Amino acid sequence: MYYFVSDIHLGAGSSKQSQRTEDAFCRWLDMVAEDATAIYLMGDIFDFWFEYRRVVPKGYVRVLSRLSELTRKGIDVVFLTGNHDMWCYDYFEQECGVKIFRKPQIIDIAGYKYHLAHGDNLNIKDKPMLRAMNAFFRSSVARFLFSWLVHPDLAMRFGRWWSGKSRKSHNGDEITPESLKFLIEYAKSHHTTHGDVATYIFGHMHYPHYYRDENIDVLFMSDWSGDSAIYCVVDDSGEPQLKTFTIDETVS
Repeated sequence: MYYFVSDIHLGAGSSKQSQRTEDAFCRWLDMVAEDATAIYLMGDIFDFWFEYRRVVPKGYVRVLSRLSELTRKGIDVVFLTGNHDMWCYDYFEQECGVKIFRKPQIIDIAGYKYHLAHGDNLNIKDKPMLRAMNAFFRSSVARFLFSWLVHPDLAMRFGRWWSGKSRKSHNGDEITPESLKFLIEYAKSHHTTHGDVATYIFGHMHYPHYYRDENIDVLFMSDWSGDSAIYCVVDDSGEPQLKTFTIDETVS
C-alpha cells in the first residue's frame, strides 16, 4: 500500500493542540506501517521548519523516531516540502533515512503514473506577489542570509509567528471546490502535455476533495486541525482512495 498525507502542521497552536496533533500523527504512522510499501509526506508536515547545518528545531522527537524506524524497516518515506517546511538541508536524509524533494514528482504505482505536489507554487502566474514571495523564500540566498544573520532562538520565534500569522489570515476564508480550480486547471494542462499521467495528488488547500473527469483524477487531502483528517491511499492495483483518520486525545 502507498500512503499520502499532508498539512499536519506539527507545532501549530497551543502546547496542548500541538501535542494532540503529534499524538495523532504518531498513531497514524503506526497504523500505516503495518502494510505500507511507501509513505509520502506531501508538505507542511511542520508548521515551521528551519534547519541550520548543525542545528534543527526543538521537539518532534516521537515523529522523527517513528520516521527513522519506518525507513530502517525498509519502508520508503518521501518528503515533498511545502511552503511551511521548505527550509531543510539534509537532516531528514542523514538522520532519518527520509528522501527529500523540493519539486513535484511523478511516480509509478502498478504501471500507473501519479503526479505528486504540495501545490502552493503551481499555476500562480496571475499572482505576481505570491510568485515573488515563493521565489524569494525558496532562494539559496535567502536561506544563507537567514542562517548566518539570525540566531536560532530568534529564527524559531520569528518562523512560528510568521506561520501562525499566515494561517490565521486564512482562517476566515471559505474554501469550496471552486477554490481548488487553479490546481485542477494545472492538472488538466499537465495531462495535455504528459498524457501518461492521469492521477494528481495535492495538499496545501486543507480541503478534501476528489475531482474526476474522463481524463484525470485529482485528489486533495485535508489538514489535521479538526476532529478528523483525510489522507490518500493507493493499493497495489493502482486504485486511489481518500480515507478518514479520527483525531482524538489518545496519547501515543
